[in-house]
Amino acid sequence: MLCMGAGAVSAVLAVQSFTLAWMHSIEKVRWEEDWVIEQNRLRPVAARVRGTGAGMEPPPDAVFRDGAWHYRPLVGAMERVNLAHSPYTSGYELCLANGCRPLADFLPGISEVAVIELRACPE
Repeated sequence: MLCMGAGAVSAVLAVQSFTLAWMHSIEKVRWEEDWVIEQNRLRPVAARVRGTGAGMEPPPDAVFRDGAWHYRPLVGAMERVNLAHSPYTSGYELCLANGCRPLADFLPGISEVAVIELRACPE
């Protein structure tokens, strides 16, 4: 399961995988990362970026198909992922089997400026 929180606001989702998506704040290009939950950690397994520039160059092994650069992140599993939530940039989206929604929608009452923490729920 996926646990998420920001200050006193928290939520739990019964999922084993999810996609994080966002718009690059300068280039206005969509970025997506697919994650799995395994052994109480979060591991990125695939990523896509729909353009390049401003520090978002795809790695050398990326393949361009269906309008995006596809690649496998070279980052290992993590205990937590911290994401900035702010009115000054477009927010993160959480994509599940039934579609994408703003991540903040899963945390009603979240502060206007916050750090959203994602982690695997303890078993």
